[in-house]
Amino acid sequence: MTGIALGGPSSWKRSVAVLIGLQAVTSITAVVLATVNGLAGLALATDRRLATLPVTAYVLGGALSTFGASLLMARTGRRAAFAIGILCGISGALLCAYAAHVEEFWLLCVGSLIVGVYGAFSQYHRFAAADLAPPEFLSRAISLVLAAGVVGAVVGPESTKWTKDLTGMPFVGAYLSLAAIGLLALGLVTRLRIHDTERHARAHDWRALRRALRQLDVAVAIVSAVVGYAVMLFLMTATPLAMQHQRHPFDDTALVIEWHVLGMFAPAFVTGSIIRRLGELRVIVTGAVLMLLCAVINLIGVSVAHFWSALLLLGVGWNFMFVGGTTLLARASDPEHKAIVQGANEVLIYVANAIASLTAGVLLHRVGWQAMNRVSVPFLLAAIALCVLLALRRQPGVAPRESGGA
Repeated sequence: MTGIALGGPSSWKRSVAVLIGLQAVTSITAVVLATVNGLAGLALATDRRLATLPVTAYVLGGALSTFGASLLMARTGRRAAFAIGILCGISGALLCAYAAHVEEFWLLCVGSLIVGVYGAFSQYHRFAAADLAPPEFLSRAISLVLAAGVVGAVVGPESTKWTKDLTGMPFVGAYLSLAAIGLLALGLVTRLRIHDTERHARAHDWRALRRALRQLDVAVAIVSAVVGYAVMLFLMTATPLAMQHQRHPFDDTALVIEWHVLGMFAPAFVTGSIIRRLGELRVIVTGAVLMLLCAVINLIGVSVAHFWSALLLLGVGWNFMFVGGTTLLARASDPEHKAIVQGANEVLIYVANAIASLTAGVLLHRVGWQAMNRVSVPFLLAAIALCVLLALRRQPGVAPRESGGA
């Protein structure tokens, strides 16, 4: 959004704190769904092969609505759009609870699809933080919002242990808890202070989108976020299966994934400060190098220590590439058309993630774990090459508005 008018010098900090709270709530929702949706699908589906369809429905709901969510924000402002997304999340969670109560599988899928719409709106919390923060604090605001994912990683799995059977019907309590959490989010969003003094008059200007995508800094930002997310999901999805193939105990697999999630979100507490010192491009390249090291470690061995260290580096690498790419996109986008550019960015991320998650299991079965890691290398090298090209094209002495460039 453009033309942010805030009530005082610390108002933006209070609103960013609200966005951090909203992101924490959203992360709990996502983790709880990831924990129970597949199990609920398995319990309700007449065909066990359809058990993960509610999970797919959640992702599909986000993919179908993410672009529209960005355009809606350009029309109504961030706060109103976030409230609409939260209401979708509450209604979807209640529908999932009812589906679990009456044991209706397809109703569960519809409810999950609606909750996915809420997930799409929440992806713009980081861009809202970029709207609020002064230029010198932009990257830090973005990274702190993403750091709230740590809350979901810790609270989400624990909450399902006592809510899953709370009502006496399997999974109903877990879904009802999501509706309650949504009410908390609705209360938080009322405290968000973003007053838009201008609207995106040309938010639907497709020619502007084509022009933006031809700009190297916009292309680098989008490629960094898309490649970082897709490679991370590609290798993370296959890791539990690869560890199972190596006959590692489930507890070891859970430990590896837990550290991976911490690697994804814990660095966000400092990523913004690192970007301020080194620049977006250096941080993006560092993230890509860490992901390359992950692939190298996976090629070297298949012990628990190899999986653990590789997935930890994969999480940190994702954080650097994603936060760096988001910061670069927030700076490079024309304020008048940022809604359509941000929407395109989110659509591409969803599409790439869908492809990565769908192909991970197939490729692991057909070509093996080591070949999968080799497949990820060219994409990471391409992202590094684009960063180097952008750095070379920047004139000497022309630095990013917040930091010293690449």
